[in-house]
Amino acid sequence: MNILVTGGAGFIASHIVDAYISAGHSVAIMDNLSTGVRENVHPGARFYQLDIRDAGKVEEVFRQERFDVVNHHAAQMDVRRSVADPMYDASVNIIGALSLLEACVRTGVARMVFASSGGAIYGEQESFPADEGHVTRPVSPYGVAKLATEEYLFYYKAVHNIQSVALRYGNVYGPRQNPAGEAGVIAIFTSKLLTGDQPIINGDGLQTRDYVFVRDVVQANLLALGCARSELFNIGTGIETTVNELFDSLNAIIGSNAQRQNGPAKKGEQLRSVLNSARIAATLGWHPAVSLNEGLQKTVEYFRERRGAHGSSSRH
Repeated sequence: MNILVTGGAGFIASHIVDAYISAGHSVAIMDNLSTGVRENVHPGARFYQLDIRDAGKVEEVFRQERFDVVNHHAAQMDVRRSVADPMYDASVNIIGALSLLEACVRTGVARMVFASSGGAIYGEQESFPADEGHVTRPVSPYGVAKLATEEYLFYYKAVHNIQSVALRYGNVYGPRQNPAGEAGVIAIFTSKLLTGDQPIINGDGLQTRDYVFVRDVVQANLLALGCARSELFNIGTGIETTVNELFDSLNAIIGSNAQRQNGPAKKGEQLRSVLNSARIAATLGWHPAVSLNEGLQKTVEYFRERRGAHGSSSRH
């Protein structure tokens, strides 16, 4: 297949690009490098440094490439920024998605894989773990935008017959995650513990998340290519882990003797988030294969290698 991966210079999508190319697919990347980095771009992919909101240029690329599938990961992913500037968030996460969907309509692309959010869409959960039928009450503009895009996907299927697979991710972690970013507590803690800095735990540290390793997320994106009809899937482990437990595990793996240090709670932060992924298990045979301990060890190894390379541009 000829596949466009938006955000393909970023953390999750760059791993997906690698896997698609390894599977024999032809891949193009569209990324404006606002948060993605050039060194993540696979040398076998065609790279377009482009903002997905630039509808005219987006359509030019679509007409030139004639894609079979669009895998849409480009996003404004900072929940706090979405709260501070909802209009900017919507311009990237809603208008950007519409720019891609309209280009699909005009150039005959019939399939999209969309990176949605299992944490932000459900809001404060009523049942644990949440399945795809759980009520959606997002409490951030970021979550609202992800949900709105899912609704647009339904519309584009009904009116333009574009099939889509929306993947509602838990908290994805692993190599290439940006420790200076906004969404990766594992990357942030790991980076600080390795450099001897003190990580700060927001609030009491009892808030839980469903941490899913990036390799398992990649596998879901590979399987999604074989899904012929529109579907909505949670991608998580079904296991809740507190931030305190996460800190203690990383401390042990790294061999640090740092103590827990708690700071003020972040306003509006969810208390518990955990996903039921039985639907994709039954439909596509996906199961998380990497335990949290194994995934944390691989993540620490990556960050250690990066420190040892002193900023080397080698890809991992």
